[in-house]
Amino acid sequence: MVHPFRYAPGEEIMTKEHLRLEAARNNNVPWKGWGPYLSERQWGTVREDYSHDGNAWDYFSHDQALARAYRWGEDGLAGFSDDKQRLCFALALWNGKDPIIKERLFGLTNSEGNHGEDVKEYYFYLDSTPTHSYMKYLYKSPQAAFPYGDLVTTNRNRTRDELEYELLDTGVSMTCSGCRTGARCG
Repeated sequence: MVHPFRYAPGEEIMTKEHLRLEAARNNNVPWKGWGPYLSERQWGTVREDYSHDGNAWDYFSHDQALARAYRWGEDGLAGFSDDKQRLCFALALWNGKDPIIKERLFGLTNSEGNHGEDVKEYYFYLDSTPTHSYMKYLYKSPQAAFPYGDLVTTNRNRTRDELEYELLDTGVSMTCSGCRTGARCG
């Protein structure tokens, strides 16, 4: 039974999303066959651990992810895929200053972070319909070279009693100069 929105007592209105959900449930229409099923970070997880000592968090770093194929999944920025991950789509970004194309979230392995493994980026899933016919995602990209080395070195040198060193702590601007002055971006 679909539960449509009620606008007035006794008045029910079926939205297009309600119709899609009903079609998926009753008519086997594959509305949920695609969605944000792609991991933000596959590297450094137990899913990709082939270490001799079972240390998944240090076995597979972000740097290694650039040149290694995953066996049990895939990752990507704002990624979506079919529900079996046979076909995956994600953003690839380059700001003209980084040595690599940004294809996955950057983070620290367990031994690189002073509080364990941690993603050091800012991303937000803002909205999505249940069938994923509409999705909204926000990724905050630094407006300078991404401080990969600074984040690794500073966090590795901190103790567990100190705060984590985050992307904003590096001083890298997360907004473009136009946004700061009120000018239009683009």
